[in-house]
Amino acid sequence: MTKPDIRRYTIEQIKEFNERGDYYHNPDAPEGPELGDEFWKNAVLREPLTSKSVHLKLDPEVFEFFKQQGKGHITRMQNVLAAYVKAQKSR
Repeated sequence: MTKPDIRRYTIEQIKEFNERGDYYHNPDAPEGPELGDEFWKNAVLREPLTSKSVHLKLDPEVFEFFKQQGKGHITRMQNVLAAYVKAQKSR
């Protein structure tokens, strides 16, 4: 297994790399598998779903419960709602 090489850059740094042509590309990276006509025969193009921004009033104790768990409380609330929807759809 190869050693992971994860680096973090700002968007400004990435733009600079791109402008200079100074980015790393591993020419020995493996190619993905060829996808034949059979694979694409029933392919359907779907537009990506976009999130909707909504104003939502919550009971203070509900909001505080999630907020006390730290950063990412809005994402956790979304995950709880998504799990509820999935459970209801599978009934």
